Amino acid sequence: MIRSRMLGTSLVLAAALSFGAGPAVALAEPPAAASVAAPAPTGSVVVSTDARSLNLQGVVNARDAGGYRTTDGHTVRTGLVYRTGELSKATDSDLAALTGDDVQSVHDLRTSYEQQFMGVDKVPAGATAFHNDVIGQAPPQVLASTLTAGADLYRAFITAPGANAAFADVLRDIAYNPGAVLFHCTAGKDRTGWTNAVLLTILGVDRDTVTYDYLLSNYYRNAAEGDMLNGVAVSALDSAFDQANQSYGSFDNYVREGLGLTDADIAALKAKMLA
Repeated sequence: MIRSRMLGTSLVLAAALSFGAGPAVALAEPPAAASVAAPAPTGSVVVSTDARSLNLQGVVNARDAGGYRTTDGHTVRTGLVYRTGELSKATDSDLAALTGDDVQSVHDLRTSYEQQFMGVDKVPAGATAFHNDVIGQAPPQVLASTLTAGADLYRAFITAPGANAAFADVLRDIAYNPGAVLFHCTAGKDRTGWTNAVLLTILGVDRDTVTYDYLLSNYYRNAAEGDMLNGVAVSALDSAFDQANQSYGSFDNYVREGLGLTDADIAALKAKMLA
């Protein structure tokens, strides 16, 4: 009975995450005449929204993860890390563009049910595919909460079995991979958003700018305020940071004790990503 409930919840999750975006916002093209404005950039933003977009045809919310100034005066390099929605609908030209961007690794943060429901990734030539399921082992009530992508889901990014290992695998690959790394979930906004928030925070980007990067999902997905099915809200991101503090005492402790990143890992991340 328990297994049946979990399977049913997971299938509902897959359907919701697959179709929750809705046909109107599932298009990959950046909203040239979007009704949703981009958030106001902070003084640490050094790459425009147009320059940040990968302009892919079949992949939503596809953008460079870098292009921000850190609090100590460095800049997060571009062309090394990309964050996107799922790749099952990537076109041949999309894949060629990602190959041209030297993408060596693709990390899929979706559950196995999402992969089955939507299709596995199309991976650019020469890249290695990894499956880093973040929430597949979360309690059924947490999986059900993904429909609203609120505090319960974001807190599960820290507390769910397997979540820390999934995020850590992506971050270590970024640190040590000589090429570019791409990570994604379904819509590229929640699991993907937290991954990039963690990366930027480790690199020394201030919280306001981390939040700006996170909120860009609303712009690229043309999601109105309060539309948690298609977009994101600051309160959800705050919940994840709060849970990291609750569970580990501080964000730094979360990185070292929760994710298990060593000083060498963090140094390698900074050496690769900071200019």
